[in-house]
Amino acid sequence: MSTYLNGFHMYADDMGRQVEATHFCIHLRHDLHQCVIFDRNAPDARLIGIEYIISEERFRALPVDEKRLWHSHHYEVKSGSLIAPGIPDLAEHVYFEDLVTTYGKTFHTWQYDRDDFPYGIPQLMMGFTEDGQASDDMIQARDERLGVSSSRKRRNRRDILMPQVAPGANMWETGRTVQTRIEETDFKR
Repeated sequence: MSTYLNGFHMYADDMGRQVEATHFCIHLRHDLHQCVIFDRNAPDARLIGIEYIISEERFRALPVDEKRLWHSHHYEVKSGSLIAPGIPDLAEHVYFEDLVTTYGKTFHTWQYDRDDFPYGIPQLMMGFTEDGQASDDMIQARDERLGVSSSRKRRNRRDILMPQVAPGANMWETGRTVQTRIEETDFKR
């Protein structure tokens, strides 16, 4: 895993359920990153999910139904809420200049905000898209624990161009969304 990122997700069908997400990622191809997500960066961290990150070009080519599963990273980068702890600001800035135009598909397999065991089915997650959505207390607690300042990162990223978000991303903003569920079906032989 070559990249360590820390940010926040919300459940695709419930903005009130917000969690911190520690990502360890591999840049698999020029247009695809794959990340494993933990609840924190510690030896006893719980594996809580996965995220695929793709380029804008790849996102625009997706079928309409597939796009509903993806969220943009524009706000997470520009707001300073998505960080790469432990790397110099200059290197982080260069990395986020590229990441600002990407899209993520995220599923959490452990609803650690509810249970101390990985019950249930994977849940689709989304990213925040404007100020006032993510809990200030959650961000402040993370910043204090990791010794960073999201507001300083926001100021440092002012020169990163804000991309136009491609149609079809951030489905929840329409007031309708999708989420996983269990459906009984016939077994095929």
